[in-house]
Amino acid sequence: MEITNFTITKRDGTKDAFSLDKIMNAIMKAFKSVNEPIDLARITKILSNLDIKDGVTVEDIQNQTEIALMKEGYFMVAKSFMLYRQRHSETRDELDRLKFLSDYCKATNAASGSKFDANANVEHKNIATLIGELPKGAFIKLNRRMLTDQIKKLYGKALADEYMQLLQTHFIYKNDETSLANYCASITMYPWLINGTGGIGGNSTAPTNLKSFCGGFVNMVFIVSSMLSGACATPEFLMYMNYFIGKEYGLDYWKNPDKQADLSLKKRSIDKVITDCFEQIVYSINQPTGARNFQAVFWNVSYYDKYYFQSLFENFYFPDGSQPDWDGLSWLQKRFMKWFNQERTKTMLTFPVETMALLIENGEPRDKEWGDFTAEMYAEGHSFFTYMSDNADSLSSCCRLRNEIQDNGFSYTLGAGGVSTGSKSVLTINLNRCIQYAVKNGQDYMVYLAEVVDLVHKVQLAYDENLKSLKAQGMLPLFDAGFINIGRQYLTVGINGLVEAAEFLGIEINDNPKYVEFVQNTLGLIEDYNKKYRTKDTMFNCEMIPAENVGVKHAKWDREDGYAVPRDCYNSYFYIVEDKSLNIIDKMRLHGRKYIEHLTGGSALHLNLEEHLSKAQYAQLLRVAAQEGCNYFTFNIPNTICNKCGHISKHYLKECPECHSEDIDYLTRIIGYMKRVSNFSMARQEEAARRHYHRNEGKPLC
Repeated sequence: MEITNFTITKRDGTKDAFSLDKIMNAIMKAFKSVNEPIDLARITKILSNLDIKDGVTVEDIQNQTEIALMKEGYFMVAKSFMLYRQRHSETRDELDRLKFLSDYCKATNAASGSKFDANANVEHKNIATLIGELPKGAFIKLNRRMLTDQIKKLYGKALADEYMQLLQTHFIYKNDETSLANYCASITMYPWLINGTGGIGGNSTAPTNLKSFCGGFVNMVFIVSSMLSGACATPEFLMYMNYFIGKEYGLDYWKNPDKQADLSLKKRSIDKVITDCFEQIVYSINQPTGARNFQAVFWNVSYYDKYYFQSLFENFYFPDGSQPDWDGLSWLQKRFMKWFNQERTKTMLTFPVETMALLIENGEPRDKEWGDFTAEMYAEGHSFFTYMSDNADSLSSCCRLRNEIQDNGFSYTLGAGGVSTGSKSVLTINLNRCIQYAVKNGQDYMVYLAEVVDLVHKVQLAYDENLKSLKAQGMLPLFDAGFINIGRQYLTVGINGLVEAAEFLGIEINDNPKYVEFVQNTLGLIEDYNKKYRTKDTMFNCEMIPAENVGVKHAKWDREDGYAVPRDCYNSYFYIVEDKSLNIIDKMRLHGRKYIEHLTGGSALHLNLEEHLSKAQYAQLLRVAAQEGCNYFTFNIPNTICNKCGHISKHYLKECPECHSEDIDYLTRIIGYMKRVSNFSMARQEEAARRHYHRNEGKPLC
């Protein structure tokens, strides 16, 4: 072994100067432990077998030492060395857990205390959240072992080693390694409508009336979400609710909602019965649950305009042979939105995340009534996502996840799950690191990126094989019971650091031909591989991931390793989040069809405003979005929450309008969902403070 000046990588990822003395002392202790004589000549002979390179890990040095001892015939010494490592490993693990426990208890909030995934949806730091955090490290190790074993089986050890090398050096990032469950799902509720929750381990029977629908729905969502690592979307929720309301009060109930409903001595109106149902469901699902590490279920609902609804559900039949009633559903959707918007002035409700699905025609919403209502709700201060498409061949839900629903001859027949889509697994490419690494090493970055993308697809296929194995062993009842169609679940290639990579290449981040070319070429490459690896049973898509946690991590890791890092968080946009020169239309254009063309798994534009716009202004922006091809977006005005009196205002204020206290917090979107800024991790709080909010000072925002 040639002795040179180089560094080693310690177990915590930090670098340190290489020390030959430490290796020699460890070898001498191992010999002494078994009373084996040792001298400098023997040590030198053992050391000659080591191949130490700059950046080598401590674990690799120790592995090489074990092999060298056995190669030279010192088997008892090697065994002692191994046992010594194991004892110290166990001790380190215990000490690490104790340190984490102590640090977590002292952390400012649960997100900042988390070692692996700083999740703002975990509102409270308590013994339940601590219990949920402690096993995450073990889950990561288990997931990596299961996946690398499958990669070896399918593609050989070399690819498995390459995957781990890219993962550990942060070229790629495996989302949700802290969980064994698959990612997000848009479910069909039809199996529950027929059989209740029995098929997924519950004991709720099929709903028969409005009351059992409400209670059973909550139970069903809790069970489903416990078997997912991400969001649970229920795009049929209001359609089914409308069905049961109609069963009890007639299909025309919505014409006379103030009519008395003689169900109790309180003599409630039909409208009061309905809003009580809303309250029961929404408040129940917003409660933290142990199965989700004491966080609320990430729940999504969809609204539809008339034409989107007809495209999706015109062939849908309820078990009794009836079909959905659009008139009742249209009324119920509007009632729920208005109720939920008002309810958010009483208490902080994060879920459901709402998605408005609008079909567009000739550059504007085809259904004028629902286009106007969407603008009206934005003007009233409601914050929800809008998905605009020229046909109903896809459905977006949750933070941004977009899935095709009508390709490959798939159809929505008798409730058989046309909205049952989602993502099995997300494996994210750090574009900034990949591109910088290639350029710095004199490589064509597109050639290098192609190699990484190819590997990512093979790894995802290995993950898919493990998922199929779990399903075959009865471990995935959601699939078996029909809530999720495994054939409609995508393997998702995530991207992060796109803007930062373009900045490194000297490309201006605005709507210019060079930037368009870079985005289309980079994302087009991924889509080419998605098509290459796609089969009838295995589908891929590409998503600009929310990056609530990894956006901060990528910036930190890249900076530590000497890469150009222009900001402390890689965001999920095509523009620089702190750029004040861009107006709203600029941002819509930068999330328009030229840029999102190859993002088949979705992206989301958050338009931050200091104050609400008028209905007419929002209506105009809907038309702009339609014309530009900006298909998934929301308007975000921070709500002010008074920590003293609890008052919630849908305006961005510096003091409470009720008690005038300056002890205030803000409710805003960390990425896809709304939380108090104080619940964000410290790094995300700093990112939130850098966001640019457009102000309407008598000037056009566009």
